[in-house]
Amino acid sequence: MRVIVIGAGAVGAASALALAEAGADVVVVDRSGVAAETSSRCEGNILVSDKGPGAEAELAIVANRAWRRLATRLDADRAPGQPATEFEAKGGVVVAFEGGTEALDAFAASQRGIGIRAEPLETDELRALEPHLSPAAARGIHYPDDAQVQPSLATQAMLARARRLGAELRLTEVVGPVHAGSRDGRRLAGILTPEGSITADAVVNCAGPWAGEVAARLGARLDIRPRRGVILVTTPMPQRVFHKVYDADYVGAVGSSDAALQTSTVVESTPAGTVLIGSSRERVGFSRAGTLAPIVEIAGKATRLFPFLADTMLLRSYIGFRPYAPDHLPVIGADGDVPGLFHAAGHEGAGIGLAPTTGDLVAHAVLGTAAPTDPAPFLPTRASLRAAA
Repeated sequence: MRVIVIGAGAVGAASALALAEAGADVVVVDRSGVAAETSSRCEGNILVSDKGPGAEAELAIVANRAWRRLATRLDADRAPGQPATEFEAKGGVVVAFEGGTEALDAFAASQRGIGIRAEPLETDELRALEPHLSPAAARGIHYPDDAQVQPSLATQAMLARARRLGAELRLTEVVGPVHAGSRDGRRLAGILTPEGSITADAVVNCAGPWAGEVAARLGARLDIRPRRGVILVTTPMPQRVFHKVYDADYVGAVGSSDAALQTSTVVESTPAGTVLIGSSRERVGFSRAGTLAPIVEIAGKATRLFPFLADTMLLRSYIGFRPYAPDHLPVIGADGDVPGLFHAAGHEGAGIGLAPTTGDLVAHAVLGTAAPTDPAPFLPTRASLRAAA
């Protein structure tokens, strides 16, 4: 079976890999290159700590386990000169200040009810894990299963493995559909590009924040919107942040539907010695203007969490656009109106972490392989997505 995967970000690369490993003939199409957009403009989070009970948490738990196996396999399988995924099972620490401790404890208790390891920390235990944390931090929860990859390198590794299995990468753009076979002429039989047509038995839309636009070009409707985020990067320094550390406000920002600017603190070190500082969320379309306000807010909140950051030099800042679905769940599965079209988009900031299991769900939808978890909550035809639109 020949399958076109549109998008060479983390979700597209994971889908291509799962399809190729299941025996499909895969063509990956991207207008910019591998990990050229959202997947190179994020932190590489593999989190369970920010997921409350529900379908996404179940997906995250399965994906967290899958990443540990996949990263080991990709790093062992890499070609000469290809960098490692930089997978780090560093764990996470979520912190609350006075006034937020009860809410944090209640959230962690709900997570423990679905099998997420969320370990309350006494003050001395919190300081032992993160000695440079602000003395004002009143409560901490340790999440030993939180992890991280270098997102661009991990994406490249997944697609490199898929290509060694025969997948092809073409740098081009989708401009329209190719139809054939069905009585009403709606069945998708490939895509049109500026260089001509590419035919296939199935097409998978993994175009991230551009997935709604790609769907429209192929005759479908998919409500995926860009949500802009800003990340700050410090100059390299001796390591003073030992886990992925964020304040409890981050969970609320992730789950909010508000289009206005929201910021919360996420701080972590990288193997290169830099510190990544986030995060912001706002729906401003694909605008790159007006980023001073989120930068100022993020920096201010980060220094509250780690005071030493006030004297740290910034190396750079960058922005990315996350694919936002109105009901806050990824969209994975067959399109309800266009036969032959499948979607894997809408993961917002969780695309890296959910990528391997998303790829397995794509292979299940397209090829009928075993599903790693219940696909029903993520289908493009689900009532909550259509109601939210």
